[in-house]
Amino acid sequence: MMERNTFYAFVKRLWRNKLAATGLCIVMLLCAIAAGAPIIAPYNCNAIDVKSILLPPSFQHICGTDELGRDVFSRMVYGSRISLAVGFVAVGISTILGTLIGAIAGYFGKWIDSFLMRCVDTMLCIPDIFLILTVIAFVGENVFNIMVVIGFTSWMGVARLVRAEFLTLKEREFVLAARAAGAGDARIIFIHILPNALGPVFVSAVLGVASAVLVESALSFLGLGVQPPDPSWGNILMQGKDNIETAWWLSVFPGCAILLTVLGYNMLGEGLQDILQPRLKNTR
Repeated sequence: MMERNTFYAFVKRLWRNKLAATGLCIVMLLCAIAAGAPIIAPYNCNAIDVKSILLPPSFQHICGTDELGRDVFSRMVYGSRISLAVGFVAVGISTILGTLIGAIAGYFGKWIDSFLMRCVDTMLCIPDIFLILTVIAFVGENVFNIMVVIGFTSWMGVARLVRAEFLTLKEREFVLAARAAGAGDARIIFIHILPNALGPVFVSAVLGVASAVLVESALSFLGLGVQPPDPSWGNILMQGKDNIETAWWLSVFPGCAILLTVLGYNMLGEGLQDILQPRLKNTR
């Protein structure tokens, strides 16, 4: 009953926070569009129609068509699946990896902490996009590789957050009591400390989805991400850059989709930060 009341209290605070509620509505709308793509998309996203090349937005094609006569709206709807999937999987990988490394560094300290944090510092010295491009050049260009590469190159911030939380929590009374009762290190880390350190991690994960979507779009725009004919917002933008003066809709609509997605996740993340860490709000 206590857990249920806590959950209801959290939902109530969430809906009272206008920033978080607006971001959540945007995220839910985007997820619904991605899930219902076969129903929402009016055309086959890869169907070529030479009679409908570069048609402007109309009732028949609400976002126009591209240089092969494909419906841009349908391609954007299906592209949302890939863009959001990359974001979720990449953030899942980075969150799990960063949480494990940060927990080990913060709990054990000493030389383990120093070694792991120097690894984090080294990774942070390398520009993200350069590191991702280098890895992709070796492993190849496909959706699965993009998910994994983004995940394995964006865990450092999560590791620092978790480490900081563990350094504070491991000296608290409930941890000392668990240690005095004979609890092992693994039990203390995963049962007693980690659940109390997940607030900042959850916020970081939500904000990380927005960053992953941007990275995937940038890679696809450069031709190193999702490869045609599979649609993603980034490669639709890439195809539109050659016709930007005559077919503005090829750049505007996918650009607005990326903007709305990043805005939604950032608003949700900022709102969650105010809810889960109210003390930070009062110190701004």
